[in-house]
Amino acid sequence: MFRRSVVALRPDIDTDEQLQAALQEIAAWERDQKDIWFWEKLGRLPFMLLDKVTPKFIQEKLGQAVDEIGGYIQNGGKYLISERSVIERLQRNAYGDEELTIERIANLPLAVMNVSAEQLSSSRSKLATLQGATTGIGGIFTLAVDIPAILGLSLKIIQEIAICYGFDPAHKEERVFAVKVMQFASSDIVGKQAILEELSSYDQLRKSNQMMSQLQGWREVVMVYRDNFGWKKLFQMIPVAGMLFGAFINRGMLNDVAEAATMLYRKRRVILKLAENEANHNGNDND
Repeated sequence: MFRRSVVALRPDIDTDEQLQAALQEIAAWERDQKDIWFWEKLGRLPFMLLDKVTPKFIQEKLGQAVDEIGGYIQNGGKYLISERSVIERLQRNAYGDEELTIERIANLPLAVMNVSAEQLSSSRSKLATLQGATTGIGGIFTLAVDIPAILGLSLKIIQEIAICYGFDPAHKEERVFAVKVMQFASSDIVGKQAILEELSSYDQLRKSNQMMSQLQGWREVVMVYRDNFGWKKLFQMIPVAGMLFGAFINRGMLNDVAEAATMLYRKRRVILKLAENEANHNGNDND
């Protein structure tokens, strides 16, 4: 399990040694990505068994969520966030006087990016817990509200973490990456490995527009989210249990998404920083 730790903020340039250490930490996290939790597997069964009797309005809401993800990929839709509040947080953590832009964020020390992402993850996790408990009050019928709500929270934290590492979610290719992060967080070990391989050279593929054609099965993201509501659907029939399980499952889902986003965006930024350092070293050697 990935353990977040607060790193002392330092206004210096990341060295190759620091970046290589960060890359090793990310590699260890990737190796630790195992099959989905045993109880989570069981949790999907009730929804699968009860799928045929799922009320029509919930099925319609699921279909709407699928369409909204498609809209998000194409044009940002209602899920595209404003970067201003995230940039202001980075500005405070960096203790800098120079006004930040997304382009300038890329030059911040990795420690500033890490702490900002951790702060946002913690804040959104609390919000997801509250939201899950609130929608759990109404039993099974509030799933129609809960599914798009947790979907929206997931996309929001992914975009916020993207900005923390200097990637602009307003760009279509970054929205594709965001959906890939959601797929990764919800996949089993086979799916995780496949997505990691796809994303290993994302920035190179992005420049040649190949990744746009590789985004397949994004509709499955919503279907996996639906399956993850298995336990919730079963226990929401009991009023108090619906609140408890709603809070527990939503918090877990949001934490998984935030962790995946943090590590995957951090990996991209570390690799880019190492490439920049190498280019600077070569440039200095040629002078």
